[in-house]
Amino acid sequence: MRVLVAEDDENLRVAVESALRGSGLAVDTAPNLPEADEALAVNAYDCVVFDRMLPAGDALDYVEHRRRSGWSVPVLFLTARDAVGDRIAGLAWGDDYLVKPFAVAELVVRVRSLCRRGDLPAPRVLRWRDLELDTGAHEARRGGTPLRLTRKEFVVLERLLAAAGGTVSRAELIAAAWDELVPPASNVLDVLITQLRRKLGPPPVLHTVRGAGYLLGDPTR
Repeated sequence: MRVLVAEDDENLRVAVESALRGSGLAVDTAPNLPEADEALAVNAYDCVVFDRMLPAGDALDYVEHRRRSGWSVPVLFLTARDAVGDRIAGLAWGDDYLVKPFAVAELVVRVRSLCRRGDLPAPRVLRWRDLELDTGAHEARRGGTPLRLTRKEFVVLERLLAAAGGTVSRAELIAAAWDELVPPASNVLDVLITQLRRKLGPPPVLHTVRGAGYLLGDPTR
């Protein structure tokens, strides 16, 4: 799951980023609205954390404008404004509202909850032949045998299964399991794919599509 944190207070931004990464999420950050808008234009996120008052404007106005255009990514607002009217306005266009100062651990729980509302419906069970992935219970099985997957292995396998036998690019898998701090040429995905193939066992179902990415299924089909 991937999160964008838009916060102009550098100390708070770093603390939130560190806590979210520590919980297994991929995190991008922006110190102002223009950079947040740029990140949203080029990346897909499962949740966005907005400080209400950012350089260049009120994030509430920005979210309202995007909501009216059909944007549906879950949003959590951070703010020092705790009046009832402010809360109502925030919840009218956002999905959650956390008043400063707050416990970072609470923020992590709220963000993870919002991420589960993202673009892929959950819970659901994805299957291909004898391979099964239960996204609600966060469990994977092959031939009825449970697979012990790391969080990133689970995310990569989910994207591959969701593609229904289609090829998924390296860039898409890296974006889903890591974030933009990981360069496309990094070998982190190659290492993960090797581990995932070992855990999936024979016969092989995870294939490399040279120059394109990876495919879960029958490469000759």
